[in-house]
Amino acid sequence: MESRITTDDVAKVARLARLRLTDDELDRFTHQLSDILDHAADIEALELDDVEPMARPVPLSNVLRSDEPNDPLDRDAVLAAAPSTEDGQFRVSPVLGEAP
Repeated sequence: MESRITTDDVAKVARLARLRLTDDELDRFTHQLSDILDHAADIEALELDDVEPMARPVPLSNVLRSDEPNDPLDRDAVLAAAPSTEDGQFRVSPVLGEAP
């Protein structure tokens, strides 16, 4: 199979991008880019007319419980479980350098 990209092509693009590449880098990148283009050609050659388009390969399902109203939690019980409270509220550490 003939290479889809040549070392001269890679050198030209590198020059346009103002990249300095060694001869070894040019050879390596030419080979890598050729492999990428060959893979893209393989994908393009696939017969996909009967394949239905999809947004994701795995079905998406909601893992959250349904939102149903319940009795509120007992305020005193919740505050009793908190590590620190003040004036009937949760006490939290200052953020963003605020003074306590």
